[in-house]
Amino acid sequence: MKLLLPVLLVVLSINLFSQSPEKFWVKSEQLRAERLLKNENVNYPGDSQYDVTYYKLDLNISHTTQTIAGSVIVNAKADALNVSSIYLDLVNQLIVDSVLCNGNTAAFTRTTNKINITLDSTYNPGQSFSIQVFYHGTPPSSGFGSFSFGTRGGGAPSIYTLSEPYGSRDWWPCKDTPADKADSADIWYTVTNPIKAISNGILEEVVDNGNNTSTYKWKVRYPIAQYLISLAATDFVEYINYYIYSPSDSMPVTHYIYPETFNTNLKNLLDKTPQMIEVFKQNFGEYPFINEKYGHAQFGWGGGMEHQTCSSMGAFGEGINSHELAHQWYGDAITCKDWHNIWLNEGFATYAEGVWIEATQGKAAYDNYIANEMSYAKNASGSVWVQDISSVNSIFNYARSYAKGAVILHMLRGIVGDSTFYDILRTYTYHPTVSYGVAVTEDFQAVAESVSGIDLDYFFQQWIYGENYPRYNVNWSKTQLNDSLWNLRLNISQLTNTNPLFFTMPVQIKVTRVGFADTLITVFNEQQNQEFNIPIRGQINSMAFDPNNYILKNLNVTVDVGDKIGSPNQFVLEQNYPNPFNPTTKIRYTIPDVGSELAQTVLKVYDILGNEVATLVNEYREAGSYEIDFDASALTSGVYFYKLTNGNFSEVKKMILMR
Repeated sequence: MKLLLPVLLVVLSINLFSQSPEKFWVKSEQLRAERLLKNENVNYPGDSQYDVTYYKLDLNISHTTQTIAGSVIVNAKADALNVSSIYLDLVNQLIVDSVLCNGNTAAFTRTTNKINITLDSTYNPGQSFSIQVFYHGTPPSSGFGSFSFGTRGGGAPSIYTLSEPYGSRDWWPCKDTPADKADSADIWYTVTNPIKAISNGILEEVVDNGNNTSTYKWKVRYPIAQYLISLAATDFVEYINYYIYSPSDSMPVTHYIYPETFNTNLKNLLDKTPQMIEVFKQNFGEYPFINEKYGHAQFGWGGGMEHQTCSSMGAFGEGINSHELAHQWYGDAITCKDWHNIWLNEGFATYAEGVWIEATQGKAAYDNYIANEMSYAKNASGSVWVQDISSVNSIFNYARSYAKGAVILHMLRGIVGDSTFYDILRTYTYHPTVSYGVAVTEDFQAVAESVSGIDLDYFFQQWIYGENYPRYNVNWSKTQLNDSLWNLRLNISQLTNTNPLFFTMPVQIKVTRVGFADTLITVFNEQQNQEFNIPIRGQINSMAFDPNNYILKNLNVTVDVGDKIGSPNQFVLEQNYPNPFNPTTKIRYTIPDVGSELAQTVLKVYDILGNEVATLVNEYREAGSYEIDFDASALTSGVYFYKLTNGNFSEVKKMILMR
């Protein structure tokens, strides 16, 4: 699901895996067990005594009376010994008329938002039974609008659902947890003409009932989580293009759009969808619901929701379109097992926006996108593993679940390299332990370690279960050892954090040399204060810490001049990078060793009218090179100036904030 910011089939090849599925499963279970030992068990809201295998919704929906009526069939298998009763989740506002078990009348009682059902026999693991619930009423609307009756475009009726995270029970009886996906589903909606009722999977039939109503019969052949079953209904315009996935095969990409919204500009944007699928296919693997469809159905909520095979869209744009499409891989085909691990849905889809940007606009645009997400991620409170899943706002906190989740994937890419990173994603997509199923962080970690051959426990423990981000103070110097060899002394210290105390990370160091090509070195920073001495062939000119911005961080860099060769001998105010930027950029400057008393250093930002908008530095600083992160989130697009003063020195440069 994409929240709009306020400012803002499968052919499995065995060579995808460097470990067997059995070894992978053992590793994944070991990691899960370690979490349980820390008393951080999953809040599991559904009845654990049975496993859902099939849903059938057969509902008559009246916009005039704002009611629904019909039945839901739940086929299931016992998942425990001696199961004689179960419960389904359904809000008390909906009235249950009767319940059948295997076609026979079953006794039931109602408790808070539950139907407690007495089965016709006692069932043991693997034994099947079928429940059918007949019910009616006016569904409430919770969360982001679980079931909504509305109007649009001159009063035309509009009906839609958005059940994530806890809204399915608001309109149909189910096992309301993402941990238990049905193997398949039938979804039948009867609506008044000319309303079209759009849902998941394939539209097998539209039945004209002869009474000014039609029944739309949708069939889902892939596993599906309860919150992804959807309805979007109004008098849509239908527009179709195709994703061609082989020389002889294609899949329909079907868009259901409000008549007053459909125009040439929107059509041109929707026409990019097959290209988006192709880009994600290259990076994530084939579109996971290739035998059904993909598409969009416009609805009345202000964001987007990744309903399986048909995303519901309250807005359109390359960012939100690519986000909801990416969820088909990560969120729909692989679903977070619980809302604690929502980053496996939202962090992945947010990162995929950057994948699309990089494929179509280039690496510089991707870098700018990541810098933007990093600025949001720095506002994250608490761990990425959501501690309070009773709060919808906590689950879908943008800074934590979306931005920081995406940045974590960017950092993993920096550690393992581009090729291995996308091997990890494709392996995760197809791995039999999670494909078309559910996952927790430890499942993804096990894949990442298996493919990369690297122990990444330190990485996931601190970034998923820890809080905040590193704040580095870096001091470096260069010393000539002989005619051709120099020493780079690098001291990395971190301000004390809470959990973890400090961050362990491999760090790239870029060294520029006189008469030689630049060299990239990686050091493994595993201490709060750690010094490295690195021999470098050729005279060292400069050093850049994490030059590719692979680490979410704050950074302060100084040069230890002392009596070292190559002390800075002049003031330098560098051009900010990136430029244009949105909304963060870096400003670097150098203060020379002038052998006199220190002068106050002031670095300020002004708008085009000369009004001061930010003070970045205002203190006495020793000679050295410095780097400052400037966050312009509170500013509007436009031209700005930054001015450095130190004693008699003063220099001004221009930068552009482009949103």
